[in-house]
Amino acid sequence: MNVEKDRLNSHDWQDWGPYVSNRQWGNVREDYSPDGNAWNFTNHNNAESYAYRWGEEGIAGISDHKQLLCFALSFWNGNDKMVKERFFGLSNPQGNHGEDVKELFYYLDNTPTHSYMKMLYKYPINEFPYDELLQENGRRSKKEPEYEIIDTGIFDNDEYFDIFIEYCKADRYDILVKVTVHNRSKNDAPLTLIPTLWFRNNWKWGYNQYKGQLNSYSDDYINIFHDSVGIKKLYSKCEGETVFCENETNTEKIYGCPKQENAFFKDGINNYVIKKSPTVNPEKRGSKAAFIITKMVRAGESETFELRLSSNVLDEPFENFEQIFAERKNEADEFYRNIQEEITNEDEKNVQRQAFAGLLWNKQFYHYNVGKWLKGDPNFEAPRNFNHYVRNREWDHLHNKDIISMPDKWEYPWYATWDLAFHCVPFALIDANFAKNQLLLLTKEWYMHPNGQMPAYEWNLSDVNPPVHAWSCFRVFKIDEKQNGKPDLLFLEKVFQKLLLNFTWWVNRKDKNGKNIFGGGFLGLDNIGAFDRNMELKDGEHLEQADGTSWMAMYALNMMRMAMELAQYYQVYEDMAIKFFEHYLYIAEAMENLGDGTKGLWNEEDGFFYDVLQLQNGTGVSLRLRSIVGLIPLFAVEIIEHHLLEKMPNFRGRMEWILKNKPELTKLVSHWDEEGHGRKHLMSILRKNRLTKVLTRMLDEKEFLSTYGIRAMSKVYEENPFVFNVHGAENVVYYTPAESDSRMFGGNSNWRGPIWFPINFLIVESLQRFHFYYGNSLKIEFPTGSGEKKNLDEVAQNISNRLCSIFLQDENGRRAFNGTYDKFNFDENFKNYITFFEYFHGDNGRGVGASHQTGWTATVAKLLKPRL
Repeated sequence: MNVEKDRLNSHDWQDWGPYVSNRQWGNVREDYSPDGNAWNFTNHNNAESYAYRWGEEGIAGISDHKQLLCFALSFWNGNDKMVKERFFGLSNPQGNHGEDVKELFYYLDNTPTHSYMKMLYKYPINEFPYDELLQENGRRSKKEPEYEIIDTGIFDNDEYFDIFIEYCKADRYDILVKVTVHNRSKNDAPLTLIPTLWFRNNWKWGYNQYKGQLNSYSDDYINIFHDSVGIKKLYSKCEGETVFCENETNTEKIYGCPKQENAFFKDGINNYVIKKSPTVNPEKRGSKAAFIITKMVRAGESETFELRLSSNVLDEPFENFEQIFAERKNEADEFYRNIQEEITNEDEKNVQRQAFAGLLWNKQFYHYNVGKWLKGDPNFEAPRNFNHYVRNREWDHLHNKDIISMPDKWEYPWYATWDLAFHCVPFALIDANFAKNQLLLLTKEWYMHPNGQMPAYEWNLSDVNPPVHAWSCFRVFKIDEKQNGKPDLLFLEKVFQKLLLNFTWWVNRKDKNGKNIFGGGFLGLDNIGAFDRNMELKDGEHLEQADGTSWMAMYALNMMRMAMELAQYYQVYEDMAIKFFEHYLYIAEAMENLGDGTKGLWNEEDGFFYDVLQLQNGTGVSLRLRSIVGLIPLFAVEIIEHHLLEKMPNFRGRMEWILKNKPELTKLVSHWDEEGHGRKHLMSILRKNRLTKVLTRMLDEKEFLSTYGIRAMSKVYEENPFVFNVHGAENVVYYTPAESDSRMFGGNSNWRGPIWFPINFLIVESLQRFHFYYGNSLKIEFPTGSGEKKNLDEVAQNISNRLCSIFLQDENGRRAFNGTYDKFNFDENFKNYITFFEYFHGDNGRGVGASHQTGWTATVAKLLKPRL
């Protein structure tokens, strides 16, 4: 019996989870400045004193699904200038490569219902190097590496605490908390643990007067009073002191207002701990409360702290504490044993389980009502200057108030639509219902724009991301069907109807001249081009994008395949399948006939796809920059088995009519009219000849093929940069395998060389599809120039293995993502902990960018699952 799997049928156990952000400051939704300077309006320095409007932050924070009540852990080592209530990091202007968290923490375990959760925070015993990290990163140029906390030397002598934080649920509103603190140093050291409970402030803005209350008549429990919160008590087993203040802004500190008597602000507990100030309420009541528990932790030993959140009055809250923890841990092991039954390597199991843990810990309560945010609140007006740029003003319908999968709850504590599409594929392996609901959520009327556009991400909801939602929906649908033995047709039909609107938006808004050649701007690839691809060009000039057009060809095939699936049950969808099949053909034709052989998206001389800059005189300039832009046409591939066509006579008839009457279309596409091995039909932009040419480039170690996957840009530009001159301006692009060397799009991500998991994941899947059609009839030299031939499934598996090797120990015990840090690779208290970075160095696999972007990088969990 799989207890955790059975629990997934009840949503009650997901009422509480790790839904508190790691960073609320510096976000657009908290920005009420007149100039749109989100990074400075709320920042790390004032976060301890400022009450947020839209959400909360904390370390290992949990909350109910409406985030009315929050719980998190805070710490003080006796040396820091502030209580460690939140993870420290640099804002975009402060970091030499943009925003960046400067802490060491790891997500170790989690179950889909959050019945058991575990994470680790490494907290220095000596004073935290806030100023050193800020000043040194500020001094460094974009061409220098980031200065990380490990570089400060603060961990060199093991003078730190390993703080393991575990949660388990005894019931829906009964949550046990265990904090185990290991002193890794050679000296005894004090630690103050501050478990903190607070209500999200929703009473100050002018809409709601109701405020819950916390109080206590003892130092071992806190009472919780709120009409809509099921949990009523927080118990502590350890000796300590209960303290209270209000989750309200310190107006004296933030705004310079006159001092108020008997006002106990949000920072009251911090000031009481650090300065012994009389800033907590002596009457033991408020909307924020904590236990202050100080222990001397002996050198090389540990201390355990136990707490319990409960809906009941418990005479002995800790009598069955260890038993419940043991049961939930065993149930978590049982759940993952079933998930990992085909994996035999223990290191692979460890990496996959931590990938799943990161996915689950990165769930977050996300609240953003753009209409209210634009206007400001009755009690706090927003000084918007609508004569200048104001973010997201076209999205005043958008009202988000849900639990959503985040890319990274510190660096990207807001959803990103194309990121989330990738999150949902590994999510489907452990909680397919959550994956399906996430995909549906982004198509709801209060998310999707009335014109059909899907919101991109908080910084600019109107930006355009690759249209991968349909791909993800169908992948999740098929994974769910395989697991449950039946198709969820209602899900597929619901999402198909909404995607029709989005597809139409793309056709109407991003096809500049109505010729099935698409733009879209940077399309999530930030600085990949020779210039800013979001830039408005002059006099009608525009960029015809190989990636934008290929994404749309892929989208059309995804929609066709979804319609064909639905047509097996509802004949009306057969017509929709025909519609998308023909639309795909028109896109394929446009890619070929944009211009002559040197002006079109395909360049026969180079055997590669390129963007084309259309000039005002009607001529086109091919931007012969070899990047993943030219690999994305690989993704527009679908294999249709003959038995499916036999069930769709109208579709088959239309195919035959096109073959007979429109040869200009059929000749452009791989031989879909010829049956492959096992009576299959191939639909692909790349015919066999072109496919071979593109793969020859991609599998060349001097170009795209790295030891750790496929680079975002050809390595040839390392020594011979790409130079493009237009209108007297020279644009130069170097192969840059790691951090960005420019400030384009903030400079915190880079597509000019590194390895990105989402693109690599689609490359692997596309090669598998091609092999499904060609089998051993198509083999290609791998690597290019080696003389060794492999079929495309073998190539796909090899690339998959390279991606997985980023995280797995090599023969020397190193994990590539750790870079050259010996402590991370060989220290017993570091070497088996995994961080799933945003992207990876194109030559050595070192982790780069956001360190916990377990969302799309968690696709490694799917790659680690054997294909049977």
